[in-house]
Amino acid sequence: MEYRMQQTPPNQDKADHTPDATGRRTFLAKGLLGTLALALGGSAVNLKSLQAAAQSGSLKPAAFSMQGKHPDLVVLSDRPWNVETPPHLLDDRVTPTDRVFIRNNGLPPGKVDAASWTLTIEGESARTKKVFTLAELQSKFKHYTYQLQLECGGNGRAEFSPPGKGNQWGNGAVYCSEWTGVRVKDVLEAAGIKPDAVYVAYYGKDVHLSGDTSKVPISRGVPIKKALEDESLIAWAINGKAIPEMHGYPLRVVFGGWPASASGKWVDRIVVRNKVHDGPKMNKGSYMVPARPIPPGAPAPDDKDMRIIESMPVRSLITYPKTGAIVKGKKTLQVRGHAWAGDLEVKEIHVSTDFGATWQKCELEKPVNRLAWQHWKTQVKFPSTGYFEVWARATDTAGASQPMVVPAWNPGGYLNNACHRIAIQIA
Repeated sequence: MEYRMQQTPPNQDKADHTPDATGRRTFLAKGLLGTLALALGGSAVNLKSLQAAAQSGSLKPAAFSMQGKHPDLVVLSDRPWNVETPPHLLDDRVTPTDRVFIRNNGLPPGKVDAASWTLTIEGESARTKKVFTLAELQSKFKHYTYQLQLECGGNGRAEFSPPGKGNQWGNGAVYCSEWTGVRVKDVLEAAGIKPDAVYVAYYGKDVHLSGDTSKVPISRGVPIKKALEDESLIAWAINGKAIPEMHGYPLRVVFGGWPASASGKWVDRIVVRNKVHDGPKMNKGSYMVPARPIPPGAPAPDDKDMRIIESMPVRSLITYPKTGAIVKGKKTLQVRGHAWAGDLEVKEIHVSTDFGATWQKCELEKPVNRLAWQHWKTQVKFPSTGYFEVWARATDTAGASQPMVVPAWNPGGYLNNACHRIAIQIA
């Protein structure tokens, strides 16, 4: 597999690699110049008319080339690979594999032989150590296919001030694809689990960045209740085809609605624990937020004063039109996107074109299955020509709504579910 990233042009600010960066000036520049404008109704597009309003210049991602990936994905780092999907590329109801974001903690394993791949079930709360070949998993257990939404716990990190630690994700570290595999609970039941089981965790064959094979780059998991849900899968296929190497070929776990770090790649071992798992990235503040609010910029509390991120908060994304659209000849525009709420469903979604002063309810579909995202759309009528922002705000079935501003600051920059917004120019 070929991985190649072209060098950033000499005059391009490296900060421009981050989409949806914080600050209105950056947002304007990115929205009005940094993206290709959308022409509706056959009208001409004139980007030059907006140059004066975007004095900071355009924001363009580094050119990117990876086999099987869309060229417009945005590279945040290449060791390990962390690559984001711009929101407009997430418009499909089921995310195509070439548009799935990449978040790795280590390096993908070398040559993989699926025919000899095995999955071991063990741990203090496993009744016996059981080893399955991939062929046995596929032949001995019933197959299930679900659309499952996964989101990086740090999605939206770029909007925190001061910045949270880690890759400065915009709003595109999320997707909902179709996964095929066997249920975690069926495999665990075949191996046998003890009544004292508390946590189920994975180990994979990814390589630590140091190259030291004795070190594990990441080993996370979920409480036993989550692991035993019908939708929790040990998967070998995405969108009807074998999982690509960069996404965990030949086997991974998928726990929809929780931070994507819980859905381990290249999995060859599942451990059933009688306590909360203590593998790498389960401590030292990784995928944790303070148990009580702390001031922006405050030192990270000790782990005993943090809580592990579990079900992700309610959130929505505008996928059409692309931010920066310049519309001529009409003042009505279709707006659409997706919404999700961790383990819950989204009850309703609204959009605003006046910075949250008033809100318009959108048409919202039910999820195709539990833990899939939901599609929404509406027609927005603008009162005049000029610059507008479209904001989206979802509300879940428990009554929680997205905040209009970045929520509680935390050192890891996790769980930013503030309203997504796009820039529109009605010419």
